[in-house]
Amino acid sequence: MELIEKLEPVILLSAIAIGLILSNVDFLADNTGNLINLFLCLMLYGLFLEVPLKDLKKSFKNVKFTLTSLIINFIWTPLFGYFLGNLFINGNVDIFIGFFMLILTPCTDWYLVFTKMAKGDLNLSLSILPINLILQIILLPVYLILFFSSGNSINYSDLVYSLVIVIVIPFMLAQITKLILNNDLKQKATGFFSKYQILFLALAVFAIFNSQGNLLFENLNSLLTIFIPLIAFFASNTIIDLLLSEQIHFTYEEYASLTMTTLARNSPLALAIAINSFPGRELIAIALVIGPLIELPVLYIVSRFVLYIKNSGLFFVCRL
Repeated sequence: MELIEKLEPVILLSAIAIGLILSNVDFLADNTGNLINLFLCLMLYGLFLEVPLKDLKKSFKNVKFTLTSLIINFIWTPLFGYFLGNLFINGNVDIFIGFFMLILTPCTDWYLVFTKMAKGDLNLSLSILPINLILQIILLPVYLILFFSSGNSINYSDLVYSLVIVIVIPFMLAQITKLILNNDLKQKATGFFSKYQILFLALAVFAIFNSQGNLLFENLNSLLTIFIPLIAFFASNTIIDLLLSEQIHFTYEEYASLTMTTLARNSPLALAIAINSFPGRELIAIALVIGPLIELPVLYIVSRFVLYIKNSGLFFVCRL
């Protein structure tokens, strides 16, 4: 294992810590918000370079995986998330809404990095991305109105703009790169981005916490409010993913992809939606800033747990 792989948890935690420590530096805090998309784009560009489009068609045909993932993400998770919010956060409506927005939005970027760490099926994970994007855009306002009787509308133009910048452009640039580079240069470019993906993720994490650090420090008590339900969500879904994968007879790669697809949340996108849709309600944004503070270490730990399941043979033993 290369040194950079051994230092992955240290790199991510350091990015969070440095971002928070430097959040009182006005020059950085005023500009890092614009860098979040840049670093996410670079991270995804590298991942898209590694994924052959011909294999994506095969992934779309995996109906069993797709249905299982969608049922967990858009039926079980909203209901379970609302239950957890009622149980632990019922006294603070804005924190509750922020928590619910975080729970309801499956990740569309860094879950791919953690899928790769867990040695899951990247093509399969990528194939579910457009469906997750479309459904969370459609269902988020529906669930908010259903559960919170909210009259606030979502700024769809800003949302579409964010998706084009973060998802569509890196994907198109990766395909253009594959077309214009010869095999030798293509392999070198792919190798470079593959090796340093964790650094691009770390820079995006730094930018998120640096741009929102002051808001977080002003509401530290909210960290405890949201910590228990988030941990309960991650722990419960980790167990459910393992048990379902055994019952459905998924391969290990499918199991790892399902776990990351149903655990990782889209906090940057949810934060952008919250800022535009709920102006003046900072506690909603706070819940979404706190989300990755808890989520990123958990995703790393779960990726190691999933690998342990594979290396120990427990996954296949349980199946038998």
